[in-house]
Amino acid sequence: MAYTVADQMIEVLVQAGVRRVYGLVGDSLNPLADAIRRNPDITWVHVHNEEAAALAAASEAQLTGQLAVCAGSCGPGNTHLVQGLFDAHRSGAPVLAIASHIPSTQIGTNYFQETHPQQLFLECSAYCELVSRPEQLPRMQRIAMQTALARGGVGVLVLPGDLGGEPAAHPTGHTDLVVARSVGQPHPDKVTALAEKINAAGTVTLFVGAGIRDARDEVLELAGKVHSPIGHSLGGKEWIQYDNPYDVGMSGLLGYGACYEATHESDLLILLGTDFPYDTFLPQARTVQVDRDASHLGRRTLLDLGVEGDVGATLRAVLPLVQQKSDRGFLDRMLRKHASVLEKVVSAYTERVEKLRPVHPEYVAALLDEALDDDAIITVDTGMCNVWAARYLTPTGRRRIIGSFRHGTMANALPHAIGAAFAEPGRQVVSMSGDGGLTMLLGELLTVAEHDLPVKIVAFNNGSLGMIRLEMMVAGYPSFETDHGVADLAGIGRAAGIPSVAVDDPADLPKALRTALQSPGPYLVDVRTDPNALSIPPHITASQVRGFALAATRTVLDGGVGKMIELARSNLRSIPR
Repeated sequence: MAYTVADQMIEVLVQAGVRRVYGLVGDSLNPLADAIRRNPDITWVHVHNEEAAALAAASEAQLTGQLAVCAGSCGPGNTHLVQGLFDAHRSGAPVLAIASHIPSTQIGTNYFQETHPQQLFLECSAYCELVSRPEQLPRMQRIAMQTALARGGVGVLVLPGDLGGEPAAHPTGHTDLVVARSVGQPHPDKVTALAEKINAAGTVTLFVGAGIRDARDEVLELAGKVHSPIGHSLGGKEWIQYDNPYDVGMSGLLGYGACYEATHESDLLILLGTDFPYDTFLPQARTVQVDRDASHLGRRTLLDLGVEGDVGATLRAVLPLVQQKSDRGFLDRMLRKHASVLEKVVSAYTERVEKLRPVHPEYVAALLDEALDDDAIITVDTGMCNVWAARYLTPTGRRRIIGSFRHGTMANALPHAIGAAFAEPGRQVVSMSGDGGLTMLLGELLTVAEHDLPVKIVAFNNGSLGMIRLEMMVAGYPSFETDHGVADLAGIGRAAGIPSVAVDDPADLPKALRTALQSPGPYLVDVRTDPNALSIPPHITASQVRGFALAATRTVLDGGVGKMIELARSNLRSIPR
């Protein structure tokens, strides 16, 4: 058999360390699928929707830092794929998408299933090009792969269906694919200016995001030197919250604690490695931002100083120039405020939640957090599950929390868990799924069963689109078309071949979670949770409060804090007397 374009493409993937391609086979993908069938070093991972293929690849790429690959057939395959690719691209996940096209001779004739993939994927990719001749490969494929890795996003190769079966035109060869990204050094003048800002400020607050992943020690050292509270975004939670003596919680729509006060009351706010999108939660003055991507600087809030550079490299450069501050009064006041807020929540609600029926989602999240392995991977659905993850999942430095935190798509948790299970087969993988998200891509239960993936699915099943309901109520609208009744997700899980249990009584929940987590294969826990257990942001406008008061007819709770209260109490005890 002739060595084809598809054979060459798969060989290039194998050279790059790719071991699987997520997708659905289809006629325009047949040459590629057959090349995978004949290559022992790579496998095809069958999913039930191309959106799930892209989400699974995004999860794998985020966990490993390596290139992950998905594929979609022409027409509808590509239009399904685009949703997951938006999530991958906005999450900075290096993903190569192979988007097959109609036969090359039919392009432009309004042929069956014809779309314009180069336009379709333009907004959700760093590279998107049409392969029109075999002579363009393998160079064009390597450009797409290297661009995805270099820019932290999606590279798309559009491949006409007839091209994959043609003979390869060039030898494949081998070239070095650069995976590790360089460390961006800040300009010396910016380092000096940053030090001057810090030294001149009476009080400083640090607000961090996922960009401090490799700079935790430097962030803590700076906070200790200037007695700064540290707040974080949801993306930064897993990297900074654990064992942090300066923690004051999180800001934004999912926020809690004293983070909002700390960011607004300090003389200087320093944003580190975060592109936090909610500008209404940021002061529009006295702010410094450090980011390796200069395009992020100043697009959320007015800046006194912007510094382009890797956070770790920037802090290592500035720390010797920063003067030790002696007054920790602001830090201690924020730590007391933080502990007081969390204590109020615990005393008012959390300690009795385990006795309430229907089962309260806070209780589910708290029990799950206690039962998880220290290095578990938790995938989180968009919606109220984000709230419970933000407030109850306890980082350890080894746990990973994956979600659609930038694109905000529903139905992400289970496909993300599928990618995580393939990428990290030795680790515990748990999907925190909302009933709205899970039912949107129910076919992926079959994916889990067919591949016998040890994914544990904890479904927060309240029969309601809780976050959407809350948004309506805060805006002054009565909830409409958000409540559709509780589905029998356990029954659906069993029908899909997954051991499943429904939980209505909170007393049954600990055993159900233990059983699920200790089972060797997949398991679904369908927890019937209270649809009225919602959570409002810690700071909303007066008009939002009035709108909420007009619409609210049920109880809305201020969430919970789980083990974070233990950290807050510990930090409070450390305040000098």
